[in-house]
Amino acid sequence: MAVETPVCDFGQPAIDFSLPGVDGRNWTLADCAGEKGLLVMFICNHCPYVKAVRERLIRDAKELKALGVGVVAINSNDAETYPDDSFEAMRQVAEQYDYPFPYLFDEDQQVAKAYGAVCTPDFFGYNADLRLQYRGRLDASRKEAAPEGTRRDLFEAMKQVAETGRGPAEQIPSMGCSIKWRQ
Repeated sequence: MAVETPVCDFGQPAIDFSLPGVDGRNWTLADCAGEKGLLVMFICNHCPYVKAVRERLIRDAKELKALGVGVVAINSNDAETYPDDSFEAMRQVAEQYDYPFPYLFDEDQQVAKAYGAVCTPDFFGYNADLRLQYRGRLDASRKEAAPEGTRRDLFEAMKQVAETGRGPAEQIPSMGCSIKWRQ
């Protein structure tokens, strides 16, 4: 079932975390933040919405890093019910696609709950003061990637945040599979 993200709650502070990464170290909010902002992405391995944009996530993360925006991906899905989203499977996917960002496992789902994440992918774009400025979609992609040349909503918004500290007033919600909560 497809779920849409709520409207951006401008100015909401980023919530600290300490989560294990597939690279073998623990990551905190401060470790992930860039000098001009931070993009927190809730993704997973098995979701068709995430699979459709995986290459674009990687491209945008690399380009945002060059603008001083840190990027981190968090998987909060229940790995017992969805073994494709297990920590070991996360490690394999991160290696296979050479993720240029930390890929973290939120096994107890507390970080997703604290952020109010609802779906994969769910994007939270913060400015240099770690105040929320973007809660929208990557682009017009759904379960299939949108055509090449499609407006890059997320990238353009985070570029604006890096340059001005403020996100766009108009944002189109992200859509994806619901986070797979533990029973």
